[in-house]
Amino acid sequence: MRSAAVIIASTRAAAGTYQDECAPLITAWLAERGYQAAGTDVVADGDPFRQALAERLAEGHAAVITSGGTGLSPDDLTPEITAEFLERHLPGIMEAMREAGRAKTPMASLSRGYAGTSGTSFVINLPGSPSGVGDGLDVLAPLLDHVCAQLEGRDAHI
Repeated sequence: MRSAAVIIASTRAAAGTYQDECAPLITAWLAERGYQAAGTDVVADGDPFRQALAERLAEGHAAVITSGGTGLSPDDLTPEITAEFLERHLPGIMEAMREAGRAKTPMASLSRGYAGTSGTSFVINLPGSPSGVGDGLDVLAPLLDHVCAQLEGRDAHI
């Protein structure tokens, strides 16, 4: 069974002034696919996010899925911080996510997240809204196992 970590980048949720709705969606989706969730970190944007991402990547999870911090607010730094850790980028995944989201709202074009690899971990930044997370997970559904198998060095024919 592969493991996965979930990190929510939300200063308001980390402070307890906002109830995060995205982590339960992501962890349920992972469980449906046979991934063992290693827990959810709800952290403030910026350095707390950087620390959580570094810790989760050091644990060697097959996937690290983040949500939040991909917009244009001054403290939305999730993409910039994630880029520090990525060795290879997968821009096609993000293009597909934005395209799927644009079918519902033009605001999907504003998501600045990244997808890529760090060591043998797949990392992706999902938006901070439940609908944006849903769109992202729909795009990931046929891809995640294939990406993880390739990162494990296995021939992943689908």
